Amino acid sequence: MTQQYNQNQNQNQTNDSNNINSKDFMIGTLIGGIVGAAAALLMAPKSGKDLRNDINEKTVVLKEKTGQWKDTAVEKSNELAAVAKEKSSALTKSVQEQSNNVVGKLKTYRTNNNELQETNEELQAVSAVGTTPADETEDVNQKLEETKKAFDETEKTYNQ
Repeated sequence: MTQQYNQNQNQNQTNDSNNINSKDFMIGTLIGGIVGAAAALLMAPKSGKDLRNDINEKTVVLKEKTGQWKDTAVEKSNELAAVAKEKSSALTKSVQEQSNNVVGKLKTYRTNNNELQETNEELQAVSAVGTTPADETEDVNQKLEETKKAFDETEKTYNQ
């Protein structure tokens, strides 16, 4: 058992050292490639003036492209800002309309509730006038049914 453990440990150490060696090799290769490319540019058959002119020209082209990218980015951001502003104003308008609708429904509910109270008071006044009990009962039942219908309609519109 101990022997197997030692073998596994030796294999792990070997794998770790192989990983480290391969990582070092990759870093060395990358650095060597960069140094080689720089040396190739500097050792090119062009004269120093020609090489500097080429570098300056490439720098100018790169500046122009960067300026174009910046302008494009500014245009896109302005467009996105305009779209966001439009959507927020539309959302604000929608919220205002909905809140006005709720206020209107609440006012209608209160008005209908007051009308129901007035109808109830009228019923009480009619019942006190002195009609026959059968007529009073029919009138009261009819008024109660009308009141109930009006109340149900008001409740439906308020709940919507």
